[in-house]
Amino acid sequence: MKWLDHLEEGIITVLMALATLITFFAVVHRYMVGMHTPLQDWLLSLDVSWTQEATIYLFVWMAKFGAAYGVRTGIHVGVDVFINRMPERRKAKFVLFGLLAGALFTGLIGTLGGHFVWENGLHYASFHALGLNMDGLIEGPTTPDLEWPTWIIYAAIPLGSSLMCFRFLQVAWTFVRTGELPHHDYGHVDGLEEETAGAKA
Repeated sequence: MKWLDHLEEGIITVLMALATLITFFAVVHRYMVGMHTPLQDWLLSLDVSWTQEATIYLFVWMAKFGAAYGVRTGIHVGVDVFINRMPERRKAKFVLFGLLAGALFTGLIGTLGGHFVWENGLHYASFHALGLNMDGLIEGPTTPDLEWPTWIIYAAIPLGSSLMCFRFLQVAWTFVRTGELPHHDYGHVDGLEEETAGAKA
């Protein structure tokens, strides 16, 4: 299960790379269309109106998985001035309550989001793919420019929220066993120690 330790980074990296490539393509297309080249007519015939919509959806997915990353690494903003003034035993109870409340909330959002996605078109798509009877099922709406089923976009809600719920439970379990919470050092830059050590050598 080592792959779970950096799942969010992998997903966010792929989504960010896609968003960057799509945006780069749209910008290059926009400038190339204005230039008198042999490709101008062909470029004008390309429909790139979908690029902005696709980039927005990719950033929505990044935000959902970024939230799970935030739980795992401890970078979510929290107001803990009052809790930090408590005695250790009481503080631990409040911290654990907060983590379990976060797990409950994100678990509910994941469950309700899954139900919404199912009713929004995943039900139809699943039955269609399996060749089952689709009487009474609706295909569901599609996005304006990409014309994709909206359940694909909304799937970020149950997937991201369920991962957040898992991360809350993971952090809570670690806290019960060790008494430690993940902390993010805002002054830390990955790879900087290795570069400094190499420069000194």
